[in-house]
Amino acid sequence: MNVSLDLRIEQVPGDNGAGEWLRITEQMHRAANAQCQELALMVHGRIFYEAMEEFWPRAHEDASLPDYLREYGEIWTAKPKVLVSRTRDSAGHNTRVIGGDDAIAQLAAVRANTDGIVSVGGAALATQLLRAGLLDELLLWTHPAILGFGRPLFDDYDLPIDLELTEQRSFAQGVTMHRYAVQDVKEPTPC
Repeated sequence: MNVSLDLRIEQVPGDNGAGEWLRITEQMHRAANAQCQELALMVHGRIFYEAMEEFWPRAHEDASLPDYLREYGEIWTAKPKVLVSRTRDSAGHNTRVIGGDDAIAQLAAVRANTDGIVSVGGAALATQLLRAGLLDELLLWTHPAILGFGRPLFDDYDLPIDLELTEQRSFAQGVTMHRYAVQDVKEPTPC
C-alpha cells in the first residue's frame, strides 16, 4: 500500500490513493511491476478493485503512456485476482469474486491452496485479514508527506503487533519501501 508518513492512504475521501501527495516515479513503478510479476494471486477489496479496473485494463494499449505503465496494465489484467465484495457477483480481467459473511474463511482456503505470493489491496480488507492472522507481511511504500487527516491504513485495528523489518529500499523523491514480517499479534494489556 502507498502510505504517508502518518500512515494515511487518502487525504480526501474517495481519492483512493491517488492524491497529489504521492511521489510515484518510474523507478518506483518499475520496482512495483517486478514485485507484481512475482505474485501468484492478487486479492482486492471492492473499492480498490474498482479503482484499478477503471484504468489498468486499457493502459497496456495506450501508446501515450510510458512503457512501465503499459507493462503494469498487462501484469494487472493477466494476473489471477480475487475480488472480495458483498455487492458484486462478477468481474472481468481474470478475476474470481468471493463474498458473503464467510469471505475471510473463503480467503483462508484460497491462501492455503495457492502456491506462491498472494498480495492484498484495500485497507478494509487488509485490516480484516490482519485481524484474522492471515497476513504474513506488510509491504508499505511510504511517501514523504504528513497528511494530518484522511483515512488511515488500519482504520479499524486495535491490537499491538510486533513486526520485523526484512527489507528497505529508497527511491527518488524520498519514497521508501518497507517490508515487515508480521511476528506476533498481542492481546491488549489491561490497565
